[in-house]
Amino acid sequence: MKAPTTPTLLGRALRWLSVREYTRAELAQRLSAFEETPGQMQGVLDTLEKKGFLSDARAAQSLVHRRQGKLGAARIGHELRAKGVAPELLRDTVEQLRVTERERAQAVWAQKFGAAASDRAGQMRQMRFLATRGFAADTIRQVVPKPTGLGTHASPEDADLE
Repeated sequence: MKAPTTPTLLGRALRWLSVREYTRAELAQRLSAFEETPGQMQGVLDTLEKKGFLSDARAAQSLVHRRQGKLGAARIGHELRAKGVAPELLRDTVEQLRVTERERAQAVWAQKFGAAASDRAGQMRQMRFLATRGFAADTIRQVVPKPTGLGTHASPEDADLE
């Protein structure tokens, strides 16, 4: 019977990378608990980057792809910053997200609410919902319609006419 072996740092990293993309900082944090000698982890990370298995840009695009249908640029930017993405890559990614921010906010609003609120409190609840999802305030004002009980428009498409 073969004795179980402890996976190497490279083996662990490859196993984790086979499931999803990681930034260098994320993978370093996960591997740090298993590092046996100082500098060993940095060598593994350098090897993975050199061979193309580890890429911060790919990890950022993967996160954007997973989260853009539900979250705004600010929230995704915050998540990328927490994962250790470089500032210039973060800035470029957030700028790309801002291009489609209104359409994405409209889709999130329609899926959650679908109709204008009947009063100001309901409108504010809808606005807070989008704000916690990371959408910009000006985008939220464009997307969330005025309450129907106030005698104003009832759909977000009409908001462009004001």
